Amino acid sequence: MNSIEDNEFTRTWNQIGKDLPKPQAILCISAHWETRGTYVTSMAQPRTIHDFGGFPRELFEVQYPVPGNPELATVIKQEIKETEVGLDNSEWGIDHGAWSVIKHLYPLANIPVVQISLDHFQPANYHYQLAKELAFLRSKGVLIIGSGNIVHNLREVNWQDPESAFDWAKDANDRVKTWITDGNHQALIDYKKQGKAFDMAIPTPEHFIPLLYTLALQNKKDKVSFFTDKLVMGSLSMTGVMIG
Repeated sequence: MNSIEDNEFTRTWNQIGKDLPKPQAILCISAHWETRGTYVTSMAQPRTIHDFGGFPRELFEVQYPVPGNPELATVIKQEIKETEVGLDNSEWGIDHGAWSVIKHLYPLANIPVVQISLDHFQPANYHYQLAKELAFLRSKGVLIIGSGNIVHNLREVNWQDPESAFDWAKDANDRVKTWITDGNHQALIDYKKQGKAFDMAIPTPEHFIPLLYTLALQNKKDKVSFFTDKLVMGSLSMTGVMIG
């Protein structure tokens, strides 16, 4: 619901969009585009995808008519050498993992957006290594966004108390932030080895993996900061990480 609300999270995203240098394009890694294999959206005018159910009509009426960037998609395909990347010019578009955040960063929908899919059948290290091949985009004025959640367990959501945070959720979120601050990416790649709190916080990988894409692009000179650092509804983390 953040996508249609004016709240502490959306106001922060809007301010970040104002503070950042205007990018030439955006590459988004969203938790909501899982595939077999790796694909990049290459259509000139991607559709707004409403990939959810059971929400108010107002959410389904949201449109984010942002342009795509077929040329950038082709460059990404050519530059990634270690895995085969397919171009998707018709099947996908801009899903709500992407537009629900980007529309608050750039409400005018005037920055081209390309998405890269998550190969659901690959381990965490595959995604981390693939992301390293995207580092060249940083020098081309491309803003890279990983859209997911550090803690994301919908089965444990506390609907009665939106301000609550389970102990295991806080533990996992805090440890992730410590490893990010320390540059300990291997511990994050090995999230499945980190115990019960992480088993609860990351029951499935798709919301956590986008974080690895952003961390893989970090260099030693990059400043790392956190924003919207809050747990909600017991089992969801809104913590954002800014690199560079």
